[in-house]
Amino acid sequence: MKHWYDHAIIYQIYPKSFQDSNNDGIGDLNGVRERIPYLQKLGINTVWLNPVFVSPQVDNGYDVSNYFAIDPHMGTMEDMDNLIKAFHKAGIHIVMDFVLNHTSDQHPWFQDAIKDPNSLYRDYYIFAGKNNKRPNNWGSFFGGSVWEPDPVGTGESYFHLFDKRMPDLNWRNPEVRHSMLEVAEYWLAKGIDGLRLDAFIHIAKADLRQNFPTEDNDNQPVVAEPFFANLPQVQKWMRPFCEQIKQDYPDALLLGEAASASVNLAVDYTAKRNHLMDSVITFRYFTEDDSQTDPSFSKQYQPKQLDMTAFKQNQIVWQQTLTGISQPTLYWNNHDMPRLATRFAKNDTQARSLAMLMYLQRGIPIIYYGEELGLKNLEFTKADQFKDKSVNNFIKSAEQAGKSEQEALKMASLTHKLPARGPMPWNNAKGNGFTTAKPWINGKKVDQANVSDEINDKNSIFNFYRELLTLKKTNLFQNGSYYLLATDKNSYVYERDLGTESAIVAVSLSAEKTKVDIPKEYVNEELMAGEYQKKGKELTLMPYSGVVLSRK
Repeated sequence: MKHWYDHAIIYQIYPKSFQDSNNDGIGDLNGVRERIPYLQKLGINTVWLNPVFVSPQVDNGYDVSNYFAIDPHMGTMEDMDNLIKAFHKAGIHIVMDFVLNHTSDQHPWFQDAIKDPNSLYRDYYIFAGKNNKRPNNWGSFFGGSVWEPDPVGTGESYFHLFDKRMPDLNWRNPEVRHSMLEVAEYWLAKGIDGLRLDAFIHIAKADLRQNFPTEDNDNQPVVAEPFFANLPQVQKWMRPFCEQIKQDYPDALLLGEAASASVNLAVDYTAKRNHLMDSVITFRYFTEDDSQTDPSFSKQYQPKQLDMTAFKQNQIVWQQTLTGISQPTLYWNNHDMPRLATRFAKNDTQARSLAMLMYLQRGIPIIYYGEELGLKNLEFTKADQFKDKSVNNFIKSAEQAGKSEQEALKMASLTHKLPARGPMPWNNAKGNGFTTAKPWINGKKVDQANVSDEINDKNSIFNFYRELLTLKKTNLFQNGSYYLLATDKNSYVYERDLGTESAIVAVSLSAEKTKVDIPKEYVNEELMAGEYQKKGKELTLMPYSGVVLSRK
């Protein structure tokens, strides 16, 4: 059965940062609706909205306190209904972010659970331990222990993989599973076209009595990810959830965030026979080379090069293993990582060629808002702008090694996820057309990227992305086979074939002139970034350039 999402080109919108329609400094749903013509011009056909539910905003909406209502900063339910209708009228599908591993501590379920130890909702969460002792030494992704003392004073603790104000749901409880299904189907009934299943791989936990072995056995918190990621119960509990959705909404896209999943687990999660998801987002594409970092202080926020050999290996493994199973997701950046133009691309030419490399492979592109403009991370000049204690620790470590605070802050601005969530720049005016108020996120804009300058410039990166997406929509790049040609670490070259059609995508990964051999009949230029020369079989790519050549 064919589905619309087989040919999805997804544009990720961080609503807080996209367009502020009421000038309170925070992007909103009406702002998104105003910009639909822009999305149409770009050429995407699907939008993924980061969370818009009612939330205390401890983690920018990933701490949900009411799944059935829109956060007032984002608008109203009427605004959401109007947005769904407007997207569909424009031929754009909408996928909503669904946080199902945890809630906010302000959610009525949790509030009831801590007010009354005998509450029905007590078992909606994970409480364990006694005498105010932690049940185990597991550490939170956000630092410290996964355990926080029960505010009621029972001597128990509650479990949280992320912030202590984001308690994990107890998916062992069938009532929890039923309740989360009700949420999902509520939104699908409203007309959305799919769900991004946030952190679903974490819904199952190992035996809570089990410490994670450490060298010193000192009971200090350690991120024991094997004990709370990709356990077998994840599939057991998600299968009825996904089956019911597919029974009721056969054309709904279920896109799972499987951050640490291996490619073999991705097969399990997306194979049709397993009745789970349609595709997953992995974080395993990008292996960093930290050999050039300074060993005298923390590596956490030091800029690191992409290990290109490992990157090629990762890509080809995911491309080949998922062939005939599901569509891999194709992305360079998202709200949880630095931007493409900051982290990977050395210049504008490379930003274009890397986009060409990634999105013309087999799979579903996911383009992070502003990426199509060459937008970079903001630069933060104060530690408190990051809202992250780990940055303060990094700065202390750098200062002890003789670095200045500003040097450390600049490094963190290049590598931290929050500066990647800056306002969408619509023009050159004050506030860049995003707002006339003070934006919710503050930082120095370090690039000249903006829509008004680029949209009418035929040589802009925006118009390059338009050409790229037009090419992606062709039958060859939607349905053709994928084959990576053998080249050295300085280039990435692959072939797409479908019947008599064939094209080669060749990208330089080097600051030097790069030569590769390809069949001489590939001479028709379909897309270009930078400069190249083709003589017979020999293709010469200038530094960081790329080209798509079809067979004559």
